[in-house]
Amino acid sequence: MSQVPGERGSCSFRQLKATQRGFVFPLGIAFLLWYFASVLLADYAHEFMSTRVFGFITIGLLLGLAQFITTFAITTWYVSHANRKVDPLADEIRSDLAAGAHTDGQTQDERGAQR
Repeated sequence: MSQVPGERGSCSFRQLKATQRGFVFPLGIAFLLWYFASVLLADYAHEFMSTRVFGFITIGLLLGLAQFITTFAITTWYVSHANRKVDPLADEIRSDLAAGAHTDGQTQDERGAQR
């Protein structure tokens, strides 16, 4: 599919990117901090991580399982966010491009007024 020059500068495309980045970047940073904290704990806090919670279940095991749970939770949360916020904006941009409504960030009416 060919890219229409200037579409990246359109208001709707900027809104799409801001909506996506506003969700992805903060959540990505939070997850990476959580991940590195668990790795550092596993490497430097052996006694803490080997503390038994019940039976043979340790804090380290629970934190490891929590990594998997948070990964699936974040994925589910992003899919929900994308379906509600990102996809409708992308569909709008796609339909505008298919209809030829945007070229160089201008609508057909704006281009017609300049001629």
